[in-house]
Amino acid sequence: MLVMKFGGTSVGSAQAIRDVLGIVRAHVERQPVVVVSAHSGVTNMLVELAQKAPRGEADVGPVVERHRVVLHDLGLPLDLHEPLVRELRDLVRGMGLVGEASPRATDYLLSFGERMAARTIAAAFSKAGFAATAVDAFDAGLLTDSNFGRARPLPDDGRIARNLAAVAGVPIVTGYIAKDRAGNITTLGRNGSDYSASLFGAALRAQEIQIWTDVDGLMTADPRIVPDARPIPTMSLDEASELAYYGGKLHPATIQPAMEQRIPVRVLNTKQPRAPGTVILPEYEEADVVVRSIAFKKGIHLVNLVTPRMLKQPGYLARVFAACAAHEVDVDLVATSEVSVTMTVDQPDHLEALRGELSKLGEVTLEGGHSIVSVVGQGIAKATDVPGRVFAALADEGVRVRVISQGAIKVNIAFVVADADAPRAVRALHRRFFAS
Repeated sequence: MLVMKFGGTSVGSAQAIRDVLGIVRAHVERQPVVVVSAHSGVTNMLVELAQKAPRGEADVGPVVERHRVVLHDLGLPLDLHEPLVRELRDLVRGMGLVGEASPRATDYLLSFGERMAARTIAAAFSKAGFAATAVDAFDAGLLTDSNFGRARPLPDDGRIARNLAAVAGVPIVTGYIAKDRAGNITTLGRNGSDYSASLFGAALRAQEIQIWTDVDGLMTADPRIVPDARPIPTMSLDEASELAYYGGKLHPATIQPAMEQRIPVRVLNTKQPRAPGTVILPEYEEADVVVRSIAFKKGIHLVNLVTPRMLKQPGYLARVFAACAAHEVDVDLVATSEVSVTMTVDQPDHLEALRGELSKLGEVTLEGGHSIVSVVGQGIAKATDVPGRVFAALADEGVRVRVISQGAIKVNIAFVVADADAPRAVRALHRRFFAS
C-alpha cells in the first residue's frame, strides 16, 4: 500500500489535478491512498475570512468562485460544493452575530479548503473513469485532542485501516483536519497535510509515504534564496526532522509516525514526476557527507529574562518553563547563563501574557524580527571543524549572531540572526559547505 500526499500547488488548478490523476494512475497496483491539501491560496483566503467574520465584513464569494473556476475547467457540476457552501455561509454569519472567532470556530472555518478540494479531486478522478471517493479525515477515524490550531493526534486502535478498507475506489482523504472526541473539527497546524499523510501511512502500515510538492525533493537550501541549491538524494530521520523544524518543506511532525513503523518517506515533484526526489530512511549515513542542508525560519521572537535571583537557585528554570506551558508558548532554542535566560519563540500570540508572568521572576524584554538558521547533517557529530567554518563564514559576511545552540544528538548547529541578515547568512554557509 502507498500513501500519496499532494500539496496545495500540486492541486491548485484543473491541469494540476489532471497531472495528479496521471501520477496516481501510474501507481494503482500499489493500492494508493491519496491525501490532499486545499487548492493553493485557499487556506489564506479562509484565514482572512476568520479575521473579518467577527466584524461582519466577511465575503465568502471569492472562496466559492476560486473553487467554481476549478470545477468549470474540469467540466464538473458547478454546484458540487453547494452543501459545503451553505455550511460555510452559516458559519461565517454566526461568527458575525457573536462577534468572535474562537479557536474552535476558526478550525471549523479552515477545514472547508481541504473538504472542498477532496470532493473536486474525487469527482475529477471518477469523471476520468478512475473510481475514487472523497473522505473527510475524521470520518476515516483521525482523532485528536482539543488543542485547536495545533491539535495532537490520539492513538489509533485500527479504526483508520478498517474505515479506509470500506471505501469504494481510491480514497481521496482530506489532510490537515481531524475531530476531537466531542466531534469538533480540529486542525494540525499549517502544512499539516504532510503530518496527516504520515499518520495515515503509519495506521495502514504502508510500504511508502510520498509527499508530492513543487520542488525536486528536499534541497541543500531554499532555492529562492540560493539559486544553485541542489536536491538531496537520501537523508536520515534525524536530519529530516531537524530540517523540517527549522524551515524545510515538511511539517515538523511529519517524519515521526512513519519512522515509528520503519516506513520510508519520499519527497517528489509533481512537475517532474520522473525525478528521483529525496528518500528519508530511519537510519542512513554517508561517510563523506558532513553537512546535508542549510535551513532557516523567519518570524522568531527572543524572550530575554535577566535576574540575579537565578544564581544557585534550584528549580528556577522549572518555574520559567512552567510559565511557558501555562501560556501555551512553545520554545525553540534556549541559552542560559548564571543570571539570564534567552528563549526563541515562533508564535507571538501569547507573548504579552508570558511577559507578565515572567516579570515576577526578573526583568523581561521581547525582541521580534529574528530568524533561526540551522546547519544540518549527521556528520557534524564527528567533525571537529564545523563550528569554526560556520562562524568564520558569518564573520566574513559581517552577520551578527544573537543565540547559539547545538542539539544533544549533534545533527545541527542553530543560531539566531536578524531577519534581514538571514538570506545573506544562508548563502554564505551554502558557499562554504557546498561549493564545487
